[in-house]
Amino acid sequence: MTCIIVFARAPRPGAVKTRLVPLLGAEGAAALHARMVKHALATARKAALGTVELHCAPDCDDEFLRFCGNRYRAELVTQAGGDVGARMASAASAALRDHARVLLIGSDCPALTARHLRQASKALLAGAAAVLVPAEDGGYVLLGLTRSDKRLFEGVTWGSDTVLAETRARLRGLGWRWHELKTLWDVDRPEDYERLIESKLLDEHRAAR
Repeated sequence: MTCIIVFARAPRPGAVKTRLVPLLGAEGAAALHARMVKHALATARKAALGTVELHCAPDCDDEFLRFCGNRYRAELVTQAGGDVGARMASAASAALRDHARVLLIGSDCPALTARHLRQASKALLAGAAAVLVPAEDGGYVLLGLTRSDKRLFEGVTWGSDTVLAETRARLRGLGWRWHELKTLWDVDRPEDYERLIESKLLDEHRAAR
């Protein structure tokens, strides 16, 4: 069985999608974030790979996140402390105690589909220790694992355009075989938002609900 973990922050104005606040306003950016969280969870559930967990920040005591847990049948887990790497390392280690495979995703990539999730799980099942979906900005939008090692996450310059390259270097250093799927794009900047509108990805999700 594969566990899909979706990382998400509570959609509080001024605390999420801050680079889109000049374009959308704090309330608008938070509303967009909420739609993207629901889209990510719907995608995870549609993949039908097994357990779906919603890892919440700052904690699970948020009405929207509790609603999402109920609607998408996702177990709520409070994110661990530390930087992005520490949170992912903790989540992956915990999930792999009970599951053979884990997929870690956020909510910033509406272009990530259930098919991508199934392809990632299949790559792990075929023997890869890790699988990545690269992002156009130099990061990645999905990390899948069959084993966990904190060295994969330590010292990475999170939020930079070198995250993917640094992660590949750590995978090579660990001697792990990994597989990469095609590069996708995420939504962080005003130009990304324009691309999102043109793509109609969230509109299709809304119509399908």
